[in-house]
Amino acid sequence: MSERPITPSQTVGPFFAYCLTPQDYGIVPLVEADLVGPGAIGAPIRIEGRVLDGEDAPVPDAMIEIWQADGAGRYPTSADNSGFGGFGRAGTDAQGRFAFATIKPGPVPGPDGAMQAPHLAVSVFARGLLTRLVTRIYFPDEPANEEDPILARVPQERRGTLVARAGEDAYLFDIRLQGRDETVFFEV
Repeated sequence: MSERPITPSQTVGPFFAYCLTPQDYGIVPLVEADLVGPGAIGAPIRIEGRVLDGEDAPVPDAMIEIWQADGAGRYPTSADNSGFGGFGRAGTDAQGRFAFATIKPGPVPGPDGAMQAPHLAVSVFARGLLTRLVTRIYFPDEPANEEDPILARVPQERRGTLVARAGEDAYLFDIRLQGRDETVFFEV
């Protein structure tokens, strides 16, 4: 019986990018950054932002995923044919930018049945992270933000890191991984 040599452990390799951001390699993706299809319930919106490191340098190889309800506050199910999947994925470009075409979500039930303000659940994957970071995007001038049970758990001075800014044609939301004005991230 021959002995087999010990082989090194495998790290996350090149397959990571091929599988998660295949459009960068000419492969048709299963999940895209455009969530709006025919029959989607809600007002179309655009979310644009950047992923920045602790020194405000762009992170060019991050991936952002969003999960959200439709405009009526309903999460899609496998039996749903509304034209809205509720889940999207976008990679960042050389300047750390990402963008999503989606719809503005409606309020959804939260802990203890309290209603949550319209928001997007966000996962961030990037170099140096062994597990995803989880945050949220809330909308400016949304009266329901004042009563949101999750946002209420965040210290007042940090809540601004979770609220997008209204731009000319899009909501603007930068994700700061560290440093001054670091985005609030949640444990999952």
